[in-house]
Amino acid sequence: MTFRSTRSLITIGLFAALLTFTSQPSFSQSPSAKVSQVFQELLDYSLKEKKGLTFYVHGQTIAGVVTKIISEEAVEVRNQTSSRIIIRLDRVDAVAAN
Repeated sequence: MTFRSTRSLITIGLFAALLTFTSQPSFSQSPSAKVSQVFQELLDYSLKEKKGLTFYVHGQTIAGVVTKIISEEAVEVRNQTSSRIIIRLDRVDAVAAN
């Protein structure tokens, strides 16, 4: 192998490494912060529009309309069978809009 081809291979390798590191997306927010933001948008939607959501909590489903956002950690929901349900958001696996 000649000096020129070795130098070319090193240059290509360095260029590939540079592309790998510079093409990684930079997140201004952590992924969990983005998830929390999406949850918050759905909660606000349900509260304002009086539309139902389905909360998935540890394998159980709770359907209802958000009546009050208590804090960043909990919401109050009502449905046909219960007039007041408090859901801790750190326990929610997923939320679906109806």
